[in-house]
Amino acid sequence: MSAFKTLATVMLKELAEIFRDRKIIINGLLLSPLLFPILILGMGALAENRAKTQLESELKLPIIGADIAPNLVAFLATQNITAEAAPEDPDALIRTQEKDVILRIAPDFAEDWRASRAATVEIVHDSSRQDSQIPVRRVERALQSYSRQAGAIRLIARGIDPSLGTAVSVTYRDLATPEARRGMLLAFLPYLLILTAFLGGAYLVMDATAGERERQSLEPLLATPAGRGAIMSGKIAAACAFGMIGLLLTLLSFKLSFAFVDSGPFKGVDVSMLAVGKLLLVLLPMVLIGTTLLTLISASVKTLKEAQSYMAFLMLLPILPTIILLVNPVKNALWMFATPFLAQNQLILMVLRQEAVTPLQWAVYLAAGFGLGGLLWLFAARLYHREQLAISA
Repeated sequence: MSAFKTLATVMLKELAEIFRDRKIIINGLLLSPLLFPILILGMGALAENRAKTQLESELKLPIIGADIAPNLVAFLATQNITAEAAPEDPDALIRTQEKDVILRIAPDFAEDWRASRAATVEIVHDSSRQDSQIPVRRVERALQSYSRQAGAIRLIARGIDPSLGTAVSVTYRDLATPEARRGMLLAFLPYLLILTAFLGGAYLVMDATAGERERQSLEPLLATPAGRGAIMSGKIAAACAFGMIGLLLTLLSFKLSFAFVDSGPFKGVDVSMLAVGKLLLVLLPMVLIGTTLLTLISASVKTLKEAQSYMAFLMLLPILPTIILLVNPVKNALWMFATPFLAQNQLILMVLRQEAVTPLQWAVYLAAGFGLGGLLWLFAARLYHREQLAISA
């Protein structure tokens, strides 16, 4: 029997076995395509509703010393910011999250105002609370607007053109495309896709080696004249095929879900079939790396439970690039496309932002990805040739 025929036979055998189990099909192929879009679109809708509520609704602002600056209080009311009675312990209200922001007007505010000096107001808030950011920004913008208007009136009263106080007028020209801005909103998507590609065939590949070894069904297969490398390759090919099917269903579910979004941050996101094809190509080496690594682990342990114990560690690997880029953002460099997980993260973002990937970047990425997968395959093949592999625990 030729090596290719052995590979194909083992691959079809593993796929036939796994497709007989309806629970595995539901959990492995259908759960991610259903849950990921619901999770992402649900988060987007929740964030949009929260932002609208905080931006458009009346903001009730406790003001300490409101009687000192009645004109300021009246101006805030025009900005839909209503003054509330001063609390006895403002710091406690902030710490207990009863209030998002409190304004304290300095006792010498009126004296400084009449003397045309900068009068002091203090914004009391907790910067570690994300839900207080929008109310704090609303108060800041209102105070800045009041300050600019009052300053301009003072200059006009003295016969001075207010524009003389502005030496430099700064304007902005944002070159970010709408696709790039929408790509920023999907910065978390690479982790989900990389995790799906990396561990999508985990159950199949672990059961095909560690599980069969534990059930003592691997020994008869290895005792056949077929080459062990071809047998292992067939199992890896089956897991890769299963993982790619799951990825394709997940990407198609995103495409379908975004097509029905008519509002919110994800409005206008278009995942074309060309983008789906590029994403599949980007994730193909990761599918190979994941299945060969899991085969290597499964061939080195004695039981399926022992193989599954590595899953917690393996699930952390895809998130490392996200953490690194969060604390240390870097520009794209060629070496990144040869770095596992980081390369996939950058390429997925480039595809979502509709940025061009150069042939050199593709070449470096595919060579490094398939090269690492081939290296892991060699290590796993060495373990498959050990006689101890056929012996169950």
